[in-house]
Amino acid sequence: MTTSTEGTRVPAVLVLEDGRTFRGRAYGAVGETFGEAVFSTGMTGYQETLTDPSYHRQVVVMTAPHVGNTGVNDEDPESGRIWVAGYVVRDPARTPSNWRSRRSLDEELRKQGVVGISGIDTRALTRHLRERGAMRVGIFSGRALPDEGTMLERVRQAPEMTGADLSAEVATKETYVVPAIGEKRFTVAAVDLGIKGMTPHRMAERGIEVHVLPATATVEDVYAVAPDGVFFSNGPGDPATADHPVSVMRAVLERKTPLFGICFGNQILGRALGFGTYKLKYGHRGINQPVQDRTTGKVEVTAHNHGFAVDAPLDGPADTPYGRVEVSHVCLNDNVVEGLQLLDQPAFSVQYHPEAAAGPHDAAYLFDRFVSLMEGQRA
Repeated sequence: MTTSTEGTRVPAVLVLEDGRTFRGRAYGAVGETFGEAVFSTGMTGYQETLTDPSYHRQVVVMTAPHVGNTGVNDEDPESGRIWVAGYVVRDPARTPSNWRSRRSLDEELRKQGVVGISGIDTRALTRHLRERGAMRVGIFSGRALPDEGTMLERVRQAPEMTGADLSAEVATKETYVVPAIGEKRFTVAAVDLGIKGMTPHRMAERGIEVHVLPATATVEDVYAVAPDGVFFSNGPGDPATADHPVSVMRAVLERKTPLFGICFGNQILGRALGFGTYKLKYGHRGINQPVQDRTTGKVEVTAHNHGFAVDAPLDGPADTPYGRVEVSHVCLNDNVVEGLQLLDQPAFSVQYHPEAAAGPHDAAYLFDRFVSLMEGQRA
């Protein structure tokens, strides 16, 4: 480990699996780390990004040039730890300035052992990833670094994200309950595939008691809480590996229980309905992605973190074993499927993060839509 002042003088190198390298200075912990290089377009909310379990085994490149201005507080984390495998910034703040700040971002990264790099051209790196696609990467920092050939070989030996089954690594090991705020109206069983803390909070605000279950939960575990609805969360990894959550979701669909999925949960619903999934070239990440709700025509600014997508037909309803389904939302940048809605039973999903900490809040209505489905089922 290193102090913040020392980190500015410790050399660091970022090595991509295609051989492109960037030299800078250590930021956070000193050492080495490996993961998938991705970029996030958010200009704020870095603390929520760092603690989002969906970023497990990913090295996040921040496109915003100046990071760390507001420091780190104890209110905004989305989970109990930082999940990113590494962190890349251009110009870290030397001194945080915010009334809620408790420590600097550099200090927090060092405390949690997260290896990062600063002082590199993140614009050039982002452009490279947009052209070549997300790929494996290593960050190496210290006074004595291996030669570039050795570093490149170690990067290429790191596991790829395709085929990675990661949800059980980030999910809760024990069931816990988030009580309803105010009068309790409904009970929801939430399958944790990498859930963010704000998600059950958004449901609790609507009078929902949320039982958060491990990713390994069985159908019997789900229905043991007598749910009015079932929720499948966001999470990391390749949805093609998630056979167990798919089987649980199919059982929920067979019982016609109101169902809502976000991000990884959207991909699970796609697979449960019989659609395939595929890896995007560089994914959607950040808090400024334009999505159109095709049911209303409204365009929303949304928060994303996904590198995989559902391969479902955009034109007209499709028949599935559980009734007709239509693509309810699309990304206006590239027409990627951003939501699915069943027409013959109460189930829907979106590919983005409607809880949107730290913002935007355009998609908060989706939690109200879930409440409406449970109200309709009860009636």
